[in-house]
Amino acid sequence: MSVHRTSLACIAACLSLFAPILPRAAAQSQQTPPKAFTLEQTVDYTLQNYPAIRASLEQVSAAQAGVTLAKTNYLPRADLLWQGNRATRNNVFGLLLPQSVISPISGPVLPSSSNDSVWGSAAGLLFTWEPFDFGRRGATVNAARAGQNLANSQVSVTRLDIAVAATNAFFNVVAAQQRVAAARADVERRQVLANVVHTLVTNQLRPGADASRADAELAHAKILLIQAEQAEAIGRVVLAEFLGVNPDDVEINAGSLLGNPPDAKPPATPLTAHPFANAEQQRIGEIITREHILDRSYFPRFYFQSTVYGRGTGANTDGTSQAGASGLGLDRSNWATGLTVTFPALDIFSIRAQKQIESANERAERALYQQTLDDLTSQSRQAQAALDGARRVAENTPIELQASREAEMQARARYEAGLATIVEIAEAQGLLVQAETDDALARLAVWNDLALVNAAQGDLQPFIQLLH
Repeated sequence: MSVHRTSLACIAACLSLFAPILPRAAAQSQQTPPKAFTLEQTVDYTLQNYPAIRASLEQVSAAQAGVTLAKTNYLPRADLLWQGNRATRNNVFGLLLPQSVISPISGPVLPSSSNDSVWGSAAGLLFTWEPFDFGRRGATVNAARAGQNLANSQVSVTRLDIAVAATNAFFNVVAAQQRVAAARADVERRQVLANVVHTLVTNQLRPGADASRADAELAHAKILLIQAEQAEAIGRVVLAEFLGVNPDDVEINAGSLLGNPPDAKPPATPLTAHPFANAEQQRIGEIITREHILDRSYFPRFYFQSTVYGRGTGANTDGTSQAGASGLGLDRSNWATGLTVTFPALDIFSIRAQKQIESANERAERALYQQTLDDLTSQSRQAQAALDGARRVAENTPIELQASREAEMQARARYEAGLATIVEIAEAQGLLVQAETDDALARLAVWNDLALVNAAQGDLQPFIQLLH
């Protein structure tokens, strides 16, 4: 397999391993883009402006507000009420179970019913405070903090995904440029050969079939150049989507990526620190905090309550009614203070079921965490194996290139001397353009695999530092 195909396979593998979120719409950048993007500038600019990252940061802000909301449970309640109504006042003795349909009524039972109505009014303040709760509110706050930690870990996951995707897009453009350069050089060589062949055919030193073959080879080389330029243009569009700029404004500076990659092996980092693994750990922590809330739920609840209120009515106790707007004023006032204790005795069954659900969820997340570590280990080993193979390929492509150049020169000289056919020189030029492409992409493939190794370990920064 050629280095050309190997590089494409590496890029596709990286995209599939990290499943980056491809942008659906380019956002207007908040910064002035550089004239020519280096790889480091590409990653930094994307992380500063990509919409998915901004969305993740807003989710962190929402989670922080959730912690503040959970802390408000420690505050007392103060409920104000005012009511005015006009209604009949027929009353009966008897019990009515709590419900939300029938309006309550107070007052003595009258000897007869009447359709006369009177004004009534009420206003009051109820102050309620829960002095202690056996740790339930604290557990709720901890659960909100766990949600905030999970949101922060998701930001790291998104940043890694986007950084890897932007890096791959940059490598795609650089690789496409190298293929364009090799294809353009091939067109120039075949154009020179076609001119020589046509001169020889005109002077009847070569058959006309040689001119046709040279023209066909030249046309094919031009087609390959067009396809390479097309791939470069597509790569620019993809990179522009990450950067949020116009594709026509995308210029890249490959820098050291076109030079020899370093021989140093990327430092190993513990996979437990990988953003994917950390996100799974935070999910487990969030479930544990929910379990703790349930552990603190089956306790009595104590409420200190104090109220002041006033009422007014246009009804008399003897069954007569007062005239005019009587009852709209607050005729009588009261106050009260006390301690209320509630205990949801039968909630034990629902709480027990909820605990079983959360326990199962915790076991599932721990299994997913172990699976994540196994996947990351496999990805890291695959990336390292790809890097080792790319280094060995890069050691041989200079030999291939030098031999192909010598073979092309010899084939051209033999053809001009009448010792070789047009087929031999066409094959030699085909081997040369392949060798030029392989050699250019071999070094780039090593750089790409270095990025893959660092991405598999969860941090691209060590790779970025190699570019300086």
